[in-house]
Amino acid sequence: MKDLPLIGITIGDQAGIGYEIMCKAINQLQGLCYFRKIGDKVDNPEYGKVNAEYGRIAGKAIKQGIDLAVTGQIDALVTCPINKEGLKLGGWDYPGHTEMLASYTNTKDYAMMLVHKNLRVVHVTTHIRFSQITENLNIDKIVSKIKTAHNGLNGLGIEEPNIGVCALNPHASDGGIFGDEEEKIIQPAITKAREYGFKVYDKPVPADVAFAKAYGGFLDCVIAMYHDQGHIPLKTLGFKWDKCPNDWTEMDGVNITLGLPFVRTSPDHGVAYGKAGKGTADPTSMISAIKLAVDMVNNKRKNGVK
Repeated sequence: MKDLPLIGITIGDQAGIGYEIMCKAINQLQGLCYFRKIGDKVDNPEYGKVNAEYGRIAGKAIKQGIDLAVTGQIDALVTCPINKEGLKLGGWDYPGHTEMLASYTNTKDYAMMLVHKNLRVVHVTTHIRFSQITENLNIDKIVSKIKTAHNGLNGLGIEEPNIGVCALNPHASDGGIFGDEEEKIIQPAITKAREYGFKVYDKPVPADVAFAKAYGGFLDCVIAMYHDQGHIPLKTLGFKWDKCPNDWTEMDGVNITLGLPFVRTSPDHGVAYGKAGKGTADPTSMISAIKLAVDMVNNKRKNGVK
């Protein structure tokens, strides 16, 4: 038992469901690892509303979790959902977890990987306006994400991952009819990555088939060009909405931050203010996030990586 990983879990925004799903997950996963809750618990919190104080506490917990992970006092960091507005009101000027983690660890080459079962997605761009996507795409950035995805997949125990790179335009532009990003940016990035020795499908894959091929096992990971291109298929598969009771009945998706000096995962959903405080929140994503963190720590140990 003493060799089990120690997983630190940050408390998240306490107006949401984070603390509830954390406790439910810990109860279900006893014996898998050890746990350390990180953050100051608020007694009798007000649920369902943005709160600057909760944002301050959430940011403080993230910073403490980073410090514990960097110094080796925990083996991995799992983060409960935060509210981005609350985080900013609380004095933490970051658009989200990923950027804060990268900033405090001085990590330049990082990426967000979303996971649902055997579907894995890494994004080239994330929290920017749709109109800014093309100007934020370039060959080196795509190659960097391919490299980061490859290393992250190794961390998941996939030794020679097969990576597909999404096209930006419909039908991969049909020879330039719908745009030239495939010819000028994406294809050269694929060629360059293959020259570096990465196992990458040899041409941009139209997005309307890329994710089906990945979910079916042909690709180990898809490189998406922008936020919704990657999020929509993963959440369509992992999140279940039931018209009766007109609510989410299951949410299963994990966000991994690749490139950090430690393992970090989180549930791939938000604070779910509408469910907060009712005791009915689904812990599936939190359970999956903890299990993936444990797997990644064990893979590191297996490969002699501290």
